[in-house]
Amino acid sequence: MTKTWFITGAGRGLGAEVARSALAAGDNVVATARSADSVKKALGESDRLLALALDVTDREAPKEAVATAVERFGRIDVLVNNAGYDHLGIFEEASEEDIETQFQTNVFGLMRVTRAVLPVMRRQKSGHIINLSSIGGKVAFDLCTLYGTSKFAVEGFSVNLAKDVASFGINVTVVSPGYFRTDFLDPSSVRFAGNRISDYDEVRGAVEAAYKDHSHQQLGDPQKFGPAIVEMASAAKPPMHFLVGSDAVQFARDEIAARSAEMDQWEKLSASTDHQNAAA
Repeated sequence: MTKTWFITGAGRGLGAEVARSALAAGDNVVATARSADSVKKALGESDRLLALALDVTDREAPKEAVATAVERFGRIDVLVNNAGYDHLGIFEEASEEDIETQFQTNVFGLMRVTRAVLPVMRRQKSGHIINLSSIGGKVAFDLCTLYGTSKFAVEGFSVNLAKDVASFGINVTVVSPGYFRTDFLDPSSVRFAGNRISDYDEVRGAVEAAYKDHSHQQLGDPQKFGPAIVEMASAAKPPMHFLVGSDAVQFARDEIAARSAEMDQWEKLSASTDHQNAAA
């Protein structure tokens, strides 16, 4: 069966690669970005492609985009919530506006699009919601407090949403990519906190320089990302958690091992709080 994909942030980067791969698989694609022209430039023209302008921070825009998508293709089978950006920096140096803007796009925007698509999937009694998190939503990294917190929120939202929608035949997958060679760390995508505090100069300077040096040198190949997502989405029972990239797998394994060791170390004290009369 031909699927219809609805993809946010599809004008470039990993979102464009997923859209390109879905089209190559013969599926219909509703590809959205802040500018529809950027989508057309990235993906070209096709009868199976609908390019739409969508700002996920606009409260009403997702509903309008979903209605247009359903009018064109009749259904939405796969939602890929990819729109987002990376705000790096020391937390204390970030402004209230920095925090709110990061969450408006990475978390609340993702939720708005999901809320707009869910009625369609419920009527169909089927669907697959794919939320783009990051390995930074599972593991802490330097200067990553705002972005990492937003992606931890995406992880928590995804696993809890899965409980809400399972009875309707809707699957939820949270995708955690490692470092991919996109514009992610490029000045066109990344933002750094700007309210500099001198006490942080040494750590900030070293880490910012390392990130800038790593830009366009990352391990992951973006052209391999899209086919991997399309293959994962074709599974009869897709995973709830999907790590993408060998670096992501290793980071996650190391984090699980460290958490397990810490849990073992503190287990006796943790268990000491149980009520004495608790059932065995």
